[in-house]
Amino acid sequence: MSGAPQDPPQGHSADHGQRKYEEYAYVLDYTPRGKSNTVRGREGVIVQAIGEERLTMLELLGVQNSTFDVGERLYIGREGRNKIVSVLGRLDYNDVSQSAKNELPAIVEKVVLANEKRFVDYVNMSQPITPRIHALELIPGIGKTYMMTIIKEREKKKFESFADLQARVGLREPAKLVAKRIIEEIMGQARMNLFVRK
Repeated sequence: MSGAPQDPPQGHSADHGQRKYEEYAYVLDYTPRGKSNTVRGREGVIVQAIGEERLTMLELLGVQNSTFDVGERLYIGREGRNKIVSVLGRLDYNDVSQSAKNELPAIVEKVVLANEKRFVDYVNMSQPITPRIHALELIPGIGKTYMMTIIKEREKKKFESFADLQARVGLREPAKLVAKRIIEEIMGQARMNLFVRK
């Protein structure tokens, strides 16, 4: 299979034994005739997207004459891509278009809802980070009171969904709160990342 574009690694393997590469990404913006921010001299269909697993911003090279919808879930794994030629590299929040930034909250919420179990499991499993701060408190909207209620409730029975969490704890729109935290991490406003993996 020589001559196929090689993908740069998307981060180093600090997560032991987990996949290094994204399998899927969600489109934030695309330019039919654009210039790459990450690979000098590379031009073509440039897609800005967010990876589903690691939640990092990615720049993709689309197949010539392809069109993309904002929010579209694309397969970007190693084998069998149909609309993407290659993953060009990771993007910094400051390098994405204004329109991608505008779409980010809705798309991140879409990713959170599409992977609900993973984020509900986080609420079920999270532990204190320091004697004073619990990982749950790093999610916007969860202060000490909600944190205590969540811990008490999950000891009785693990949460099964965002709806279950909302019903039992009274926390409104937990998916939006998780999405808000992810956006803070993407923007580099968080001292510590819970969800976005470098």
